[in-house]
Amino acid sequence: MQSLSVFFSKRRWHCSAVLLACMFTVQPLFSEETDTREVATVLSRSDSVPLEVQDSTDPYFEGYIQALVDMHYAEYRVVVIVHDRKVWLANLPSNELVSKSIVSFVKDVPGVQEVQKLNGVPPENEAVREKYVRRPQINGIWFPQMTELFLPLIAAPRQISYTVGWRSGDRICGNKAVDISLGDDFAVYRWLDVLWHGDLQIGIEAGIWSVFNMDPHLVHRANFETELINTDFYCAIPLTYARDKWSFRFRIYHVSSHLGDEFLVNHPWYVCSPSKSNNPKLKRLNPSNEAVDLAVSYQASEAIRVYAFPGVIVHSDESFPWKPLYIEYGTEVRFLGTKFYKQKLYGTVYIGLHWRNYQELHWNFDGTYKIGYEFSKLQGIGRKFRFYVEYHHGYSLEGQFSKERTHYMEYNLSYGF
Repeated sequence: MQSLSVFFSKRRWHCSAVLLACMFTVQPLFSEETDTREVATVLSRSDSVPLEVQDSTDPYFEGYIQALVDMHYAEYRVVVIVHDRKVWLANLPSNELVSKSIVSFVKDVPGVQEVQKLNGVPPENEAVREKYVRRPQINGIWFPQMTELFLPLIAAPRQISYTVGWRSGDRICGNKAVDISLGDDFAVYRWLDVLWHGDLQIGIEAGIWSVFNMDPHLVHRANFETELINTDFYCAIPLTYARDKWSFRFRIYHVSSHLGDEFLVNHPWYVCSPSKSNNPKLKRLNPSNEAVDLAVSYQASEAIRVYAFPGVIVHSDESFPWKPLYIEYGTEVRFLGTKFYKQKLYGTVYIGLHWRNYQELHWNFDGTYKIGYEFSKLQGIGRKFRFYVEYHHGYSLEGQFSKERTHYMEYNLSYGF
């Protein structure tokens, strides 16, 4: 850990140079060419379609689109039907956001004149409907990896993802800090078309969050150039369900916190100090909770989502007890969506607002606010790369300091759902 601390200290000045380099690199990467011929090619996406497909028969074209859909939306057994270059999509998922993403994906395929859902097939094409009915269906799929039924709460401060960021102004962890998180959602099995024609999934979540004080000398005489303040460990079993614009998540989870080695060395009284041992704020405690919650999310439109979830802490360690009840809620807004045809990416600006009220904290407001930009290969769903600015005002999230007030700014890069 000491070598890691030295590394962070000696390399801190590289962060600004790397970020500036990334900004100047990303700008030309996603900017469109000014040449007229290049723009025409990019807008049609014909450069990625074989010539034999563009002039092919309907059965050949149907097979080509079917392969694309199966590759990008493997969890769903969507059926593609082509007639006179018009495409019908059958067996679309009941989740409206995923369904719209598939329709948008097919519309972008060069040569497609129109896309309709199966229930929109006109009577004169009833034979096409019969063709679909006879196709085999499945009841579920093991280890779905491309999509999520309950989309992540991007503004939640403890949302699992792969994240690194710079934090400033935190009175708990230091004015200059680095936050790192590693975590993912591992879907185990998804049942299709169950319980009011929705999809049901069970999985496993796991993650860690660590915070490093990059300049502990500002606060006290430190023995290390940097110090690991705290690490949180999280694991959960989520059961999720989605239908139409609604999605739900029932979760059982455990979270525990552990002070960093350098922090304990720099603050020896947290381990043993006869004169201060009676002060609970100056002793090493063992924050550890087991809880359950039920989240409800409503996708009001492609741009707006609202959600809320009450929860109960069923057990907490006696050294750091919590009263049982809490509620969290928030909203997400996306706008200025862009399709980068040359890079085959989708991008959009987003704003996320998340609030928490805990009984242990006298139901005081705790808010996290994010604004950023995200890139993904599939419109609206799938894994995304995000860069964003975050402001947190309320209580610390770090272990045994989580009952103390603070506020700070963060500048983060993340990857995840």
